[in-house]
Amino acid sequence: MSDAPMSDAPQAAQSGPTPAFVLVRPQMGENIGAAARAMWNFGLDRMRIVAPRDGWPNPNAVAMASGAGRLLDEAELFGTVREALADCDYVFATTARMRGITKPVMTPERAMEHARAITASGGKVGVMFGPERAGLENEDVVEANAIITVPVNPDFPSINLAQAVLLNAYEWGRQTTEVAPEVVDLAKTVWAGHLEVEKLGDHYEEILETSGFFFPEDKAHSMKLNLRNLWSRMPMTRADVQMLHGVMRQMKRWKERG
Repeated sequence: MSDAPMSDAPQAAQSGPTPAFVLVRPQMGENIGAAARAMWNFGLDRMRIVAPRDGWPNPNAVAMASGAGRLLDEAELFGTVREALADCDYVFATTARMRGITKPVMTPERAMEHARAITASGGKVGVMFGPERAGLENEDVVEANAIITVPVNPDFPSINLAQAVLLNAYEWGRQTTEVAPEVVDLAKTVWAGHLEVEKLGDHYEEILETSGFFFPEDKAHSMKLNLRNLWSRMPMTRADVQMLHGVMRQMKRWKERG
């Protein structure tokens, strides 16, 4: 594709809330720069980078960004996926592989329609993209509420990191504001943030661990992943999370009294 702009002036960042695009353990600075360029093409400027292989900042990323350097200057650096998603209310994971993990699977078009609805309700959306060589790990995917899969050639499903970013950024930019998205009446509460759901998972895992639930030992890891996947798959409000904490606290009191 030519380096020439597609319009007389670069598209400015869109007004209103936009998704955070989260690059998980990216390997090459060039791909980070190309991803930044793809985001800026469609007015997205919230990039988060998790544990880049070659450190940060990366001069190769700046060289490849070709005019989207400000986006890289403002990119946020995180050590873990959990930290990068802490303030998100809904998270998508992009992957081409079927993993035996039960989650809603959406095309980029449907996912960005859903993202529009969530942001219109005041929620914050994150979209995860995995490292170039192997993509997201199962431990990353269970953090997400839904999966984005591009309908590509099944004999050659792998796409470049920047291509994946471009496809999703394009679909976000293509959604018009002329049609009001479906919103949820939150009935005096708000969506539970990703960190709140993670802490709920921690609470249940801690209590279930002490009760001997994770048995036998060789299946404990997969059982914990399944439990995490359950929480992340459920769209929960803060009131839901507080109630579920209360259930577990009451169960603990009941056990201690017995």
